[in-house]
Amino acid sequence: MMGYGRFGYGLGHTAGGGWFGGLFMLFFGALVLVGIVLLVIWAVRAAGGHGPGHARGQGHAGMTAPPSGAAGHNEAVAIAKRRFASGEITKEQYDEIMGALGG
Repeated sequence: MMGYGRFGYGLGHTAGGGWFGGLFMLFFGALVLVGIVLLVIWAVRAAGGHGPGHARGQGHAGMTAPPSGAAGHNEAVAIAKRRFASGEITKEQYDEIMGALGG
């Protein structure tokens, strides 16, 4: 019975034949695990729409989405007035905002 070896057919007790095959399998298994974790994170964020910046109508870098229509214009004017009244912006900044809003 030549060629069968002690363990039967194949290379032995590891799939790759030795320590290199074992390290390769360990690395590949870790790579697959990381891929699955990243896929789950992506799926959860895509399904819920709760990625960074999506809360309270915010887009990229924490910027608020521009309001639309007359209701949005009135809201923007009210925010500018509130920021000026609280001292968050100066008179010049308030006038610039009101000029940009056309109000």
